[in-house]
Amino acid sequence: MYLYNSATHRKDEFKTHTPGHVEMYTCGPTVYHFAHIGNLRSYIMEDVLEKYLRYAGYDVNRVMNITDVGHLTSDADEGEDKMLKGAKREHKTVMEIAKYYTDAFFEDCRKLNIKRPDVVQPATGLIDDYIKIITKLLDTGYAYQAGGNIYFDTSKLERYYIFNDHNEEDLAVGVREGVEEDTNKRNKNDFVLWFTKSKFEDQALKWDSPWGVGYPGWHIECSGISMKFNGEYLDLHCGGVDNAFPHHTNEIAQSESYLGHPWCPQWFHVHHLNTSDGKMSKSKGEFLTVSLLEQKGYDPLAYRYFCLQSHYRKALVFTWENLDNAAAAYTKLIARIAALDPADGPVDQEAMKPYREKFGQQMGNDLNTSMGVTALFDVLKAKTNDATKLALIGDFDSVLSLGLLEKAAAKRAEAAQAKTTQTESGYTVTGEGDPAIDALVLAGTMDNVLLTPAPSACVSSYGDSAIAYTLRVWVKTEDYWDVYFALTQRVKDVFDEQGITMTYPHLNVHLDK
Repeated sequence: MYLYNSATHRKDEFKTHTPGHVEMYTCGPTVYHFAHIGNLRSYIMEDVLEKYLRYAGYDVNRVMNITDVGHLTSDADEGEDKMLKGAKREHKTVMEIAKYYTDAFFEDCRKLNIKRPDVVQPATGLIDDYIKIITKLLDTGYAYQAGGNIYFDTSKLERYYIFNDHNEEDLAVGVREGVEEDTNKRNKNDFVLWFTKSKFEDQALKWDSPWGVGYPGWHIECSGISMKFNGEYLDLHCGGVDNAFPHHTNEIAQSESYLGHPWCPQWFHVHHLNTSDGKMSKSKGEFLTVSLLEQKGYDPLAYRYFCLQSHYRKALVFTWENLDNAAAAYTKLIARIAALDPADGPVDQEAMKPYREKFGQQMGNDLNTSMGVTALFDVLKAKTNDATKLALIGDFDSVLSLGLLEKAAAKRAEAAQAKTTQTESGYTVTGEGDPAIDALVLAGTMDNVLLTPAPSACVSSYGDSAIAYTLRVWVKTEDYWDVYFALTQRVKDVFDEQGITMTYPHLNVHLDK
């Protein structure tokens, strides 16, 4: 397996400290508000990565933090605590806010088929661990006390900018948005490990420490949680690309200084979901949530399908039109799977092997999810029985997690219930023809095929080397081209499945000598 490594800026062969076992850490949400669909794109792609690793035979221990203290409104340790900001907004306690939005986050994950990590740890639960790490960093000279706070001293490092995405000029006060001068710092890149005097008066959550009553900085939390549940050697660290600096950069600095050896060799960063106004962000006030998508009639898994059609290292542009296209394609895919007959078997294990191998290669090449989706359509065109196709689709969907078999089964059951139901125009589905056409007539591709007048299919003429047929369904004018292309594609797919090739004009020439 090869993954792009943000630390080396190339695709590297994925290796682990313990062969066959992956220690994986995912930066979790700061639970002061709902997760927007841009946030959730990262968790969808990280979910696919974890499931592919398990598919490839790895044993995975995935750990996720829940940030419920210490994350300030500027990632550069400035501004008020985001949790306190959320509490003030809703006139609740910080812990009430944390519980409500943690539950909301995992409910969104459930709707998107995102697996809950093996370990989920709120930051407030490991205060003693952070104090232990900070104490050692002070003892070894990597940290210092100033103005009542404890800072990490970046000047002690041979290399600070691990990801090479920033330079010192970019971090100058007044140049990068959100950076304010902190006169306590020895170096402008230094960051807070423990707050006491700073932000003290407004902070709702505070703990005793050797340096006074206070609370941990955001960055130390992830290091402490990872070391607690992943051990000293982390194999894979995931997060959004906006976490690379300063958050992940600071994690590396403090973790390796504390441990005295390299910490995490592989970094996986998911790029932004953009709108016409730029990156989706809570700070702008309005943002899209899973609940809002549902209110507008979208299946959350259609959004997951939308995300899987693009590579995780490319910014994804969200528009309602783009989501509509993805939702329509997702609906068509389910309809085609529903047309398969589970009784058309048995499953051919030998026939499955080349498809599974190709899927593994595609997904193992830097998590190419768009090719993973394409593999589903390759299966639908395969020259094998339906039971084998369904087995392959279920196999691939254990990674993609689009709920394909479940939704197809529900659609198949719905079609079976209506199988002998006669429409007002007299059209009756008998189950003797193409099940895909029957499903199309009853439910419609994208629910836009009319049943009155009744659909029809007939042979219209015979040629020298061809048979002309007419397939006629009635639709609203605005749906004409969508249905036209859907039916044309379905006919072509059936021809391919049956080994029927298209004829072409030809001329026989006979020469007399």
